[in-house]
Amino acid sequence: MKKTIATLIAGLFATAAFAQAPTPAATTTPAAAKVEAKQEKQAAKAEVKDTKAAAKADVKEAKANAKADVKEAKADAKETKAAAKADVKEAKAEHKAEVKAEKAEHKATTVAATTPAATK
Repeated sequence: MKKTIATLIAGLFATAAFAQAPTPAATTTPAAAKVEAKQEKQAAKAEVKDTKAAAKADVKEAKANAKADVKEAKADAKETKAAAKADVKEAKAEHKAEVKAEKAEHKATTVAATTPAATK
Protein backbone atom coordinates (compact mmCIF):
# COMPACT_ATOMS: atom_id res chain seq x y z
CA MET A 1 0.00 0.00 0.00
CA LYS A 2 2.77 2.41 0.90
CA LYS A 3 4.57 1.65 -2.34
CA THR A 4 1.42 2.32 -4.34
CA ILE A 5 0.89 5.71 -2.70
CA ALA A 6 4.55 6.62 -3.20
CA THR A 7 4.32 5.65 -6.87
CA LEU A 8 1.17 7.74 -7.37
CA ILE A 9 2.76 10.76 -5.75
CA ALA A 10 5.94 10.39 -7.82
CA GLY A 11 3.79 10.12 -10.95
CA LEU A 12 1.95 13.34 -10.06
CA PHE A 13 5.21 15.21 -9.62
CA ALA A 14 6.55 13.85 -12.90
CA THR A 15 3.47 14.86 -14.87
CA ALA A 16 3.40 18.27 -13.24
CA ALA A 17 6.96 18.93 -14.36
CA PHE A 18 6.19 17.99 -17.97
CA ALA A 19 2.80 19.73 -18.04
CA GLN A 20 4.23 23.20 -17.59
CA ALA A 21 3.96 25.46 -20.60
CA PRO A 22 7.22 26.59 -22.14
CA THR A 23 8.25 30.15 -21.37
CA PRO A 24 7.45 32.55 -24.20
CA ALA A 25 10.36 33.99 -26.06
CA ALA A 26 11.13 37.65 -25.48
CA THR A 27 9.28 39.53 -28.19
CA THR A 28 10.71 42.96 -27.40
CA THR A 29 13.98 44.14 -28.80
CA PRO A 30 16.67 45.61 -26.59
CA ALA A 31 15.92 49.13 -27.88
CA ALA A 32 12.23 48.74 -27.13
CA ALA A 33 13.09 47.45 -23.69
CA LYS A 34 15.22 50.54 -23.06
CA VAL A 35 12.39 52.84 -24.13
CA GLU A 36 9.94 50.95 -21.96
CA ALA A 37 12.30 51.11 -18.98
CA LYS A 38 12.78 54.85 -19.53
CA GLN A 39 9.02 55.39 -19.61
CA GLU A 40 8.56 53.37 -16.44
CA LYS A 41 11.31 55.36 -14.77
CA GLN A 42 9.66 58.66 -15.78
CA ALA A 43 6.30 57.41 -14.56
CA ALA A 44 7.86 56.42 -11.24
CA LYS A 45 9.50 59.86 -10.92
CA ALA A 46 6.18 61.57 -11.65
CA GLU A 47 4.46 59.41 -9.04
CA VAL A 48 7.12 60.26 -6.46
CA LYS A 49 6.75 63.95 -7.29
CA ASP A 50 2.97 63.76 -6.90
CA THR A 51 3.33 61.88 -3.62
CA LYS A 52 5.74 64.49 -2.27
CA ALA A 53 3.41 67.31 -3.29
CA ALA A 54 0.47 65.58 -1.61
CA ALA A 55 2.51 65.00 1.53
CA LYS A 56 3.56 68.66 1.61
CA ALA A 57 -0.05 69.74 1.22
CA ASP A 58 -1.09 67.40 4.04
CA VAL A 59 1.61 68.79 6.33
CA LYS A 60 0.63 72.35 5.48
CA GLU A 61 -3.02 71.60 6.19
CA ALA A 62 -2.14 69.88 9.47
CA LYS A 63 -0.09 72.89 10.56
CA ALA A 64 -2.94 75.25 9.70
CA ASN A 65 -5.40 73.08 11.63
CA ALA A 66 -3.06 72.96 14.61
CA LYS A 67 -2.69 76.76 14.57
CA ALA A 68 -6.46 77.17 14.42
CA ASP A 69 -6.88 74.73 17.31
CA VAL A 70 -4.34 76.63 19.39
CA LYS A 71 -6.06 79.96 18.68
CA GLU A 72 -9.41 78.45 19.60
CA ALA A 73 -8.00 77.00 22.81
CA LYS A 74 -6.49 80.37 23.74
CA ALA A 75 -9.79 82.13 23.07
CA ASP A 76 -11.64 79.56 25.18
CA ALA A 77 -9.13 79.98 28.00
CA LYS A 78 -9.51 83.75 27.81
CA GLU A 79 -13.31 83.46 27.99
CA THR A 80 -13.09 81.06 30.91
CA LYS A 81 -10.69 83.36 32.74
CA ALA A 82 -12.97 86.36 32.17
CA ALA A 83 -15.99 84.39 33.39
CA ALA A 84 -14.09 83.27 36.48
CA LYS A 85 -13.05 86.87 37.20
CA ALA A 86 -16.65 87.99 36.85
CA ASP A 87 -17.80 85.22 39.21
CA VAL A 88 -15.19 86.21 41.80
CA LYS A 89 -16.16 89.87 41.49
CA GLU A 90 -19.84 89.00 41.92
CA ALA A 91 -19.10 86.77 44.92
CA LYS A 92 -17.06 89.55 46.54
CA ALA A 93 -19.87 92.05 45.94
CA GLU A 94 -22.43 89.65 47.45
CA HIS A 95 -20.20 89.03 50.45
CA LYS A 96 -19.67 92.75 50.91
CA ALA A 97 -23.43 93.36 50.78
CA GLU A 98 -24.04 90.59 53.33
CA VAL A 99 -21.42 92.02 55.69
CA LYS A 100 -22.93 95.49 55.29
CA ALA A 101 -26.40 94.14 56.03
CA GLU A 102 -25.14 92.31 59.11
CA LYS A 103 -23.44 95.46 60.39
CA ALA A 104 -26.60 97.49 59.85
CA GLU A 105 -28.68 94.88 61.64
CA HIS A 106 -26.20 94.72 64.49
CA LYS A 107 -26.19 98.49 64.76
CA ALA A 108 -29.97 98.60 64.80
CA THR A 109 -30.19 96.01 67.55
CA THR A 110 -27.54 97.68 69.69
CA VAL A 111 -29.15 101.11 69.26
CA ALA A 112 -32.55 99.70 70.15
CA ALA A 113 -31.09 98.01 73.20
CA THR A 114 -29.33 101.14 74.48
CA THR A 115 -32.21 103.59 73.99
CA PRO A 116 -34.59 103.77 76.90
CA ALA A 117 -37.90 102.16 76.35
CA ALA A 118 -40.89 104.37 76.10
CA THR A 119 -42.73 104.86 79.39
CA LYS A 120 -46.03 103.18 79.82
